[in-house]
Amino acid sequence: MKQPKQSSSAGRDSVNASQQPSGKASKNTGATNFVDQAKQWLNKGSMGDMISQIEVPKSVKEAGTGALSKVNKLSTTQKVVGGALLAAGVGYLAVRNRKPKSTGQAATLHELLLFVNDRIEGYQRAVDESQDTQLQGYYKQLVSQSQKFATKLNTFLRQQDGTEESSTTAKGKLYRAWMDTKAAVTGADEKAILGSNIYGEEWAIKAYEEALSDNTLTGPLRQEVERQYAQSQKTYKELQKMDGKL
Repeated sequence: MKQPKQSSSAGRDSVNASQQPSGKASKNTGATNFVDQAKQWLNKGSMGDMISQIEVPKSVKEAGTGALSKVNKLSTTQKVVGGALLAAGVGYLAVRNRKPKSTGQAATLHELLLFVNDRIEGYQRAVDESQDTQLQGYYKQLVSQSQKFATKLNTFLRQQDGTEESSTTAKGKLYRAWMDTKAAVTGADEKAILGSNIYGEEWAIKAYEEALSDNTLTGPLRQEVERQYAQSQKTYKELQKMDGKL
């Protein structure tokens, strides 16, 4: 299954060669450049856009996990710089961590489940951060819905190749790590949390569209994916309505 294309609002910022530390520059100069660039991303709120540009091979499941697991141990300054470094290096990490792919329906299910699992993680993060009891209750419902989606798809996957998929995308890990860092520096508010959920739901919708468009899914499995796709679209519209009221 193809990597879902990103929304038109994403990908406005890019990292070019002039923004990377030169091999001839001193270590201090390189570090300063990264700190300055990271601060610009943070102030502009554009890291989500930058992340959306990163192309991660669709077979990658755990790329960059080791690096991302250490984020919470870093100081605030280290996290900001680390966000820049991860963004610049995640493509390299992804290539180093490629794994053999399944074929046919199993391959499509593996890829779709990565994004469904991202959906679970994203809404659980919203539950943990939200201070609005009504919104928090809705996010809990979406966590439960996403878990049911994953259970259904994994049931079909076991029938296909005897495995289950519990991983998330490398890009999703990076995005959540960045959002956690940004919240630590600037604080999290309900509008920002909701905006992150809308972005994540757009991502999920595109993953369902890609799964349905590659023509590998048939019968009851295709019907289940179509049902989940319709639910994701409904959720997206509801989140947009809620965003308009905040």
